[in-house]
This record gives sequence, structure tokens and C-alpha cells, in this order.
Amino acid sequence: MRFISTRGGMVPTNFTDVLLSGLAPDGGLIVPESIPEVTRTQLERLRSLSYPELAAKIISLYATDIPTHDLAALTGAAFGPDHFPPPVVPVRTLNNVAEGLALVGLSEGPTMAFKDLAMQFLGQVIPYILRHGGRVLNVLGATSGDTGSAAEHAFRGQDGVAIFMLSPKDRMSDVQRAQMYSLNDTNIHNIAVNGVFDDCQALVKAINSDAAFKSTYSIGAVNSINFGRIAAQIVYYVWAWLRISDGLDSSDRAGHAMDVVVPSGNFGNIYAGHLARSMGVPIRRLVLATNENNVLDEFFSTGVYRPRGSAETLATSSPSMDISKASNLERFIWQLLGPKEFRHRWLDLETTGVLDLSDQLTRLSAEFGFISGSSSHRDRLEAIRRVHTATGTFIDPHTADGVTVALRTMEVGFPTLILETAKAAKFGETVKEALGAEQMQTPEITDLLGRAQHVVTIANAEEPLRAIIEAAALRT
Repeated sequence: MRFISTRGGMVPTNFTDVLLSGLAPDGGLIVPESIPEVTRTQLERLRSLSYPELAAKIISLYATDIPTHDLAALTGAAFGPDHFPPPVVPVRTLNNVAEGLALVGLSEGPTMAFKDLAMQFLGQVIPYILRHGGRVLNVLGATSGDTGSAAEHAFRGQDGVAIFMLSPKDRMSDVQRAQMYSLNDTNIHNIAVNGVFDDCQALVKAINSDAAFKSTYSIGAVNSINFGRIAAQIVYYVWAWLRISDGLDSSDRAGHAMDVVVPSGNFGNIYAGHLARSMGVPIRRLVLATNENNVLDEFFSTGVYRPRGSAETLATSSPSMDISKASNLERFIWQLLGPKEFRHRWLDLETTGVLDLSDQLTRLSAEFGFISGSSSHRDRLEAIRRVHTATGTFIDPHTADGVTVALRTMEVGFPTLILETAKAAKFGETVKEALGAEQMQTPEITDLLGRAQHVVTIANAEEPLRAIIEAAALRT
């Protein structure tokens, strides 16, 4: 398996090189040259595997340059009981909310968010690559809430890796901030930016586009622009279909397709679902759920992608999706248009700020299975109440966005799986508002919120960020 850039300016390379580079040298995103196929027969052979075993099988389709036994050891460590209680990803029915509805539990890891599943894999495989090459890596990332803490907890104390994590000042929940800023490991550097997540993301892209600086300071990425994260996220789509079809006779499984509802702001998680569907996993529809920052809903509803600026990006009660420039959408549009047409039409976005693909609108749903919807604060509160009343389950506000859109779009005869985003405890104030009582303040959360926090605040500019990296970066 080889990987190329959406912009066409990168020599094809392998999986391990992709893991250390993040963004392509030409500023594009890295994509596989081809998408591997998984047949129904092959899927059936995976049914009895544990989650770590399944992860090794699926990721090996992309990580063809990592020896099989090494990859199995890496996934065994990443998804073992030290980080996740078995079965790692529980799938729970929500039939009392709506018949055929289910919740895919992606928040069992150390930071209580779905980002742990991909990040714990990177936390094993990147040090493995660095050890074999005698190298170091300075990871530069941006977070709207959960990526940062997941990365920092995966790499804290690791030799050869330093983390420089940008976050939007005062735009995360108290628990999200505490999970990051309370770490005092010497290889962790938290940087709050006076701006929104999109500003943080733009700074990461600007640094990554400076080839000389990136090379001098061995800059890498663990945001969803890193394809290693995408590969690890494909696994739970496969796992979810295997679990939801476990109770069926083998003769019924062939036609048993599912709909998957994915709360998404940066298009990374649902892009992994798109690859899973393209590989042959029986996914009928990929249902994208957004909050009031509904740039992606607008695109899949109209075919027009119109990113918004910082001033137009709203602060909502599902803050991890307060994003108005979806980085990973470039990967999908590259596939939608084909390399030549993509490079021609992407210039429209760069010059006018708008990409009009309304001529492709029918293909988005008919060929690729995408539909979308958005949710409001009131919708989130109602979804939290409805799920808790019916099942006793607490859900976080991002998952509530997924529930809201799922209930609007699900169809009889097709199981609808909602990908959980985080534990409700990370967003206790919103859950309290929905349920009218203190529910989430566990002793662990109380202890976390009481710890000293360590963060440096900078202006929304490259110069102070470069200075921090120059002063603290690891060097070989």
C-alpha cells in the first residue's frame, strides 16, 4: 500500500513515513493510492476476533510495511486492559428510545472520548517507528476539546516525542481543559490561542507548510490530518457491523446493511466511515450530524462548501464541533472529483472562499451514501433527557446531536448506530441543565478539576508559536 497527496506533489510513500509526516509536503492531505476491498466472506472470518485482533487485521491492509507480528503487538498494547476495559467498544441497543437505534460506545478510554481509540494506537506505533530509526518527533496539533487530551495522555512521558498542542482559549469545557492543562510531563506543552479552533488549525497548517522549519524541528501531526488515525478509526465501523449483525442467521447477514450517525466537525471520523463503506463494510448511509456550526450540513444538503471565519463560528454547548473549516473534507472531495478535476476546482475555494459542487449533489447521497442534519442547544437538551428517561443512560451533548439527527432520519428495517463522542461527565454543566440535577460530579472529576493547570497563552500568530517550538523542541 502506497500513499499520495491530494495536491499531486508528493512521491508515493509507505504507511510508516505517513505517520511521521502528517500533512503532505505540498500542503495537501495524504490518501491511499487505492482502497483495499474486504468481501463478506472475509468479514465473516473476522467475527470471532477480539477488538485488538480485529484492529491488527484491518490496519494491516494499510500498514503493509509493518511486520504482522509487530502490528499485533502494537494493537494489543494500544487496546489492552491497561487502557480500555473489554470489549473495548460496547454496542448497546436503545430500542426504548426508538426501535432499531443503538449506541456504539467509543468513550471507554483514559480521557473518556472517542479520540482515545485512534490516539492510543498512535501512542504505540509512533514510538515504535522512532526507536527503529533513531529519530525524534515534535508533534504539533490543534484541538477543539478531545484530540488534545487524548494525544497528551497517549504520549505523556514517551521518549523521543514532544507534544505542542494548540487549543482555543476559553472554548472548551472545564473537564477538557483540566485533562490537558493539569499534565506536568516535561514533553507536554499546552498553548492556548486567542481565537477559535479553526485559527489553531490554520497555525498548524502554516507551520507544516514551511518545509524547512518542519524538517529542522522534526514536526509531525496527530490531528485527523494524520492518516494513521483514520486507519485506526476504520476498525470500529467494522466492529460495530459485526456486533449489530451477531444475532442474525448467516443467511440474513448478506443483506443486513446499517446506517451510521456520526457527530462530526472536522470530517475525520466520518471519513473513516466512508473508507469502511468503500472497502465493503455493509453501511447503507453515513449520516453526518452537526451543531449550529453547520458548514458540513450545508455542503451535503446543497453541494456548496462555504467555510466561515472566526467571527462566524459560534460557541455552542457541543464545543468539540465548533468548527467551520473541515480539514478532512479535502480527502473526500479529491475522491469525488478525481485528481485532475480536484486540482482544477479546488482553486475556486482558495481564490473565492467557496466551492460550488452542486452539480455533484446527487452523487453525495446516491453513490456515497451521505446525508446530514444539524442540531441546536434545545435539541441537545431534549435528546439527553429522552435517552436518560428511556434507558437510564447519560449521553454527552455531541452524542445528543447524533441522537437528534438519527431520530429525524432513521428508516424502518435498517439498524441505526450512533457513534458516541464522549462520556457525559466531560460536559456536566450541559447534562445538569438537561436533567435538572447534579449528576456528573464524580470524585475523579472533582480531583481533576482541583489540580494545578499549566498553559501558555499566545496571540493568533505564527511568531510566538515558532518561538515556543524553537525553545522546547526535541533534537536528534
